[in-house]
Amino acid sequence: MKSNQTGNPTRRHFMKAGMATSAALLSSSALAQETTLEPSRGPGKTVMEMGYYGERSEYVKDARMKGNRGTGLIGGSLTPLQHGHGIVTPSGLHFEVHHSGVPDIDPSEHKLLIHGLVGEEKVFTMEDLMRFPTVNRFHFLECAGNGMGEWMSPRGQTVQQTHGLTSCSQWTGVPLKVILNELGVRGDAKWVLAEGDDGARMTRSIPMWKAMDDAILAFAQNGEFLRPEQGFPLRLLVPGFEGNMNVKWLHRLEVGDKPWWTHHEVTEYADPRPDDKIRAFSFIMEGRSVITSPSAGMTLNGPGFYEISGLAWSGAGTIKKVEVSMDNGNTWHDANLEAPVLPKCHTRFTLPWTWDGKETTLMSRSTDDTGYVQPTYEGMYKLQGPIGLMHNNAIQNWHIAQTGEITNVRS
Repeated sequence: MKSNQTGNPTRRHFMKAGMATSAALLSSSALAQETTLEPSRGPGKTVMEMGYYGERSEYVKDARMKGNRGTGLIGGSLTPLQHGHGIVTPSGLHFEVHHSGVPDIDPSEHKLLIHGLVGEEKVFTMEDLMRFPTVNRFHFLECAGNGMGEWMSPRGQTVQQTHGLTSCSQWTGVPLKVILNELGVRGDAKWVLAEGDDGARMTRSIPMWKAMDDAILAFAQNGEFLRPEQGFPLRLLVPGFEGNMNVKWLHRLEVGDKPWWTHHEVTEYADPRPDDKIRAFSFIMEGRSVITSPSAGMTLNGPGFYEISGLAWSGAGTIKKVEVSMDNGNTWHDANLEAPVLPKCHTRFTLPWTWDGKETTLMSRSTDDTGYVQPTYEGMYKLQGPIGLMHNNAIQNWHIAQTGEITNVRS
């Protein structure tokens, strides 16, 4: 690749396009004066007719889609990232994965048991928990298997299929450290076992340092109580860690001095390596980015101005830079990071671009505040080999044909 270039080579063309638009608006004002206004549509629907829980317009069709594992009790759904705006994913479009279906839990009967190496073992009701001080934080979630189908060859026909196992929300809940400090944690305590109240009894070992850092006992998402598929009435949130560790339908926490090596920790959520070793406890979802528009499945409507837009995130901290290439990685240009830019949260990036109508490839790469730079597929393959399906955070390539058709390719 050539040396990095900063700045925006298309700003001059953008200004020309803006002046042309202004001229068109002026010339259209006379036409507007000659146009006879249509009569009023008449009264619309009342709130009673529309229902008291707001629904989106019938003309908005974006929805989650079934993931590759969406069969039987083990399943999930993918977020339509290509239709997203800003950084917050609507609760109804947030991706989800379950291992034994979605349980129906009455919050008035739900309890959380905390026991093990604590000064006082205790059972909390939801009412008990919600009396503690709460926090509201924006964080992304990402399944460790996000993009696993892309490992050996490009398969996804849209960004929803390639990257749809990540979403971002505002989460409300009680910091876990507040509860643990209330009960008292013994000096030899090093780990916490989180167990869900689903049919699979999903369990994961959480290091104590994380539990006492930014982990949250979350009961609300985006201003309302959790949706059933998001863990209603209570879930664990461990920001930046792989999605499976954010145990849903949380009903038990056990404090211990060593990890439990649960079923999922030693099978599908462990990472095989080419040297016949296995990387266990690969907690952090490392820095990643993807262009969501224009992206695969879309078609550009001829040469001209387009805004490149996408998302970047890092489980290790805060996104500091996103670079975009419009020529298959030969040159790179700094994108604009839209506020707010928050730790362990989706960050929206944009870059103005004028397409000349020629065949090309769009790419993005992120850098976080630890200095970690998003790798290429070639770089990841050297590390993980042909069986390294999980934690695929490689640079994504979108090929644009002269017809404007955009497809998922490997450069």
